[in-house]
Amino acid sequence: MIAIYPGSFDPLTLGHYDLVERASQMCDRLYVSISVNILKTALFTIEERVDMASEALAGFKNVTVESFDGLLADYVAGKGAGYVIRGLRAVSDFEFEFQLALMNRTLNPKMETIFMMPSQKYIFLSSTLIKDIARHGGELEKFVPANVEKCLREKFPEKPQ
Repeated sequence: MIAIYPGSFDPLTLGHYDLVERASQMCDRLYVSISVNILKTALFTIEERVDMASEALAGFKNVTVESFDGLLADYVAGKGAGYVIRGLRAVSDFEFEFQLALMNRTLNPKMETIFMMPSQKYIFLSSTLIKDIARHGGELEKFVPANVEKCLREKFPEKPQ
């Protein structure tokens, strides 16, 4: 079983890490596939995001981190994967994710989407919130892997006055 966990991961949070940890136990190979999201302005380059995620997830033997561009349905087919992992934090996520899953299944009928909820302690996390906390010099260690915190501190070296 090959699965894809796609996202912008800008940056990777402990909520993402939690889903990787659990999803990696359900499949033989899990690709954490970092994409460019034209609807969002990224703080980190695609290369930085791949490097951060690769370091944070290095302990998972069946997990590979890479970037991709283009349609997810095509990428999934090219990897020979049958499953896509998507995280749902709240009901508000469901409508968009449901629409996306149906479109992807139309484009690639062999593709199934598995919706997973993060552990309760991470359900409120989002990369957007993490960037805002970092921008204002707030505490990050409870929300992101240590290497990601270091990279965020480099982007926002001083607490604003």
